Amino acid sequence: MPLSAQRRFQSDRIGEFRESVIREMTRLALLNGAVNLAQGFPDFPAPAQIKAAAQQAIAEDWNQYPITWGSKPLRNAISETYRRFYGLEIDPEREITVCCGATEGMIAALLALINPGDEVVVFEPFYENYWPDSQLSGAICRYVALRPPAWTFDPAELRAAFGPRTRAVILNTPNNPTGRVFSHEEVKALAELCEEFDALLITDEIYEHIVFDGERHVPPITIGSAARERSVVVNSLSKTFSVTGWRVGWVIAPPDLTASIRKVHDFLTVGAPTPLQQAGVAALGMPDSYFAELAASYEVKRDRMLEILENAGFHCYVPKGAYYIMCAIDAFDFPDDVAFCRHLVEEIGVAAVPGSSFFSDPADGRNLVRFCFAKKEETFELARLRFNRLKG
Repeated sequence: MPLSAQRRFQSDRIGEFRESVIREMTRLALLNGAVNLAQGFPDFPAPAQIKAAAQQAIAEDWNQYPITWGSKPLRNAISETYRRFYGLEIDPEREITVCCGATEGMIAALLALINPGDEVVVFEPFYENYWPDSQLSGAICRYVALRPPAWTFDPAELRAAFGPRTRAVILNTPNNPTGRVFSHEEVKALAELCEEFDALLITDEIYEHIVFDGERHVPPITIGSAARERSVVVNSLSKTFSVTGWRVGWVIAPPDLTASIRKVHDFLTVGAPTPLQQAGVAALGMPDSYFAELAASYEVKRDRMLEILENAGFHCYVPKGAYYIMCAIDAFDFPDDVAFCRHLVEEIGVAAVPGSSFFSDPADGRNLVRFCFAKKEETFELARLRFNRLKG
C-alpha cells in the first residue's frame, strides 16, 4: 500500500504512536547479540510447581473458553490473596475481572471509565504504555514530576494537576521505571484528592511483592471505605511468578465499575488463557515464604547490578521496589540517551532503555537510561565484562 494510502486510512488516534522503545531495544539486543538489560522480564525459570500446574491443566483439558471475566477458581484465589495479604474482602463474583495481563487490564479500565476530553493525572517518568492508553481512551494527560534522587513529588504540583475535568489518576507503585514505593501518607493524600475532585484512583500494582530496604507496598484500596469506592486495582501474575509471557492479569473494582470494565474486556479479548488461569490458582497459593524469598532475592540482584553499574561509571538512583535501576549518563560523552543506548547495544553489547521514553517531553530524560536486574548471575557477569569496553 502506498504511503499516502497508509496515512489516509490511519486512525487519527494513533497518529503519534511509534514502536514501543522497550520492545525495540529487545529486538536490537537480539539483532546484535547483546545482553538484554532492557525489557522487564526474568531470564531464569519460573517456579517448577507453577509450570507443572500449567502442564496438568492442559492435560486435564482446561482448554476451552473460560467465563469471560475469569474462571471461578482463579477469581476465588485472587479474592483469597487480598484477604491473606491485606485483610480485604473482595467479591469474586462482582469485583474481579481476569484479563490478558495487566496491559489489557489498564486499557480495558480506561476505555470503560474515561470519556474523550477527560483529564488523567500521571506521574512521570511513567511506564510507556500509559500515554498510548490515554490516547486510545481520548484522555488528556496532566503530568506530575517525580524528581531524583528519591523520585519525590511536590504536593503543590500534584494538587495543581487536579481540576474540574479530572477523571482519574494513574498510580504505579512500586514504580516502573524509578523503583519508587509510595508511602502510606502519600497514598492517603492522593486518595483524599481523588475524593475531593470526585476522581478515580487507578493503580498498577504489578510489582507489589518486590520491595526492598524495609519498604511496604500500600494499595490505595486499603486506605479506607472512601478510597475503596473509587479505587481500580490492576495486577498480574507476570512479575511475581516470573511468567511475563502467560498474560494473565486482573482488575479489581467496585461492582458498578467492574460491570463496565467487563463489557470492554469481553470485546477486547474474550478471556485470558484457560489453562494458565488454572495454573494461576497454584501460583497465588504459594506459601508466605515464597513471597519473602522473592523480595530478598531481588534485593540481592539489585545490589549486584548497582555494583556493576557504578563500577562502569554510571550514577545510579537506588530503587526501593520493582526490578529496574535508573541511571544518569552525564559521565559519558554522548549527546543524549538514544545515542548512548545505540552505542551500548551495537558496540558494547548491552541493551538498556533510553530514559526519554518515560517522559512526555523527551528532553527531560535525555541524560537517563534504565536497566533491568531480573537476571541470573551468568547474565550479570557477562554484562560486567562487556561494560569494561565502555570504561576503556
